[in-house]
Amino acid sequence: MTHSTAIIVAMQEELEIILQHLEHASTHERAGMQFHQGTFAGKPVVAVICGVGKVNAATCTQILISEFAVSRVINIGIAGGIGPGISPGDVVIADCLVQHDMDIAALGLPPGQIFRMDTLYFPTDPTLRRLAQEAASHITAHNVSTGCIASGDQFIASPEKSRWIHQQFNALACEMESASIAQACYLNNVPVICIRSISDNANDGANMDFEQFMSIAVQNASILLQQMLPACP
Repeated sequence: MTHSTAIIVAMQEELEIILQHLEHASTHERAGMQFHQGTFAGKPVVAVICGVGKVNAATCTQILISEFAVSRVINIGIAGGIGPGISPGDVVIADCLVQHDMDIAALGLPPGQIFRMDTLYFPTDPTLRRLAQEAASHITAHNVSTGCIASGDQFIASPEKSRWIHQQFNALACEMESASIAQACYLNNVPVICIRSISDNANDGANMDFEQFMSIAVQNASILLQQMLPACP
C-alpha cells in the first residue's frame, strides 16, 4: 500500500478545499467517518474530518495508521487562544501537545500526566514543524506562533480556566482533539504536526464573527497544505 500523508481537518469547509483538488479520489467509511483517498499537490493523501473530542480524534488517527498505512499526520483545525498576544485569526503551530483535562493527582502525578506514559508532552515532528513554519510564512495578514497546544474534552469559555491552562502548561492555545492525535502518533512512532487557527481568545474577551473567521481559517488551511505537501519527503 502506498504510504500517504494523513490530513485531519476540523471543518467541512477545510475538507472541501482538499476535495476540489483531489485526483484519483476514492472514499472509504470507517467508524462513521469518511476517509477520502487520492492525490493532492502531487502527493498521495488521505483526508478526513475526525469529529469533536479526544476519542473521535484518537480513533480516526489509529484507523489512518493501521488501515491506510499513512507515514505522517498533518492536523489542521481551530482553537481558542490562551497565550499572551494570541488573537483571533492568528495561527499556532504546535511544538508539543498535552491533555489538560488528564488529572490523576491522587496517584501523585502532575496535571496532564497519563499513568505509566513516559512523557507529559507529546512532541511534534521537527521536519514537519519546519515545513509548517515555512508554509506559514505565506500567511501575512495574521501572526504565526510556535508553542504548546493543550487539548481536553471541554469547551473552554472561562477566562479563569484559560489562564490556568496557560500557566500550568505554558500553552498558547486550547482545543479538543490534537493532543490525542499526537498521542496515537507517539505510540505508533508516526510523525505528526498540529496547526490551529485561532477563533477566539478568552483572556481578553476578543472574538470574531464566525463567517469572517471561517473564511480566514479556510484560507490558512489552503495556504498551509498547498505549501507543505509538495515539500514533504
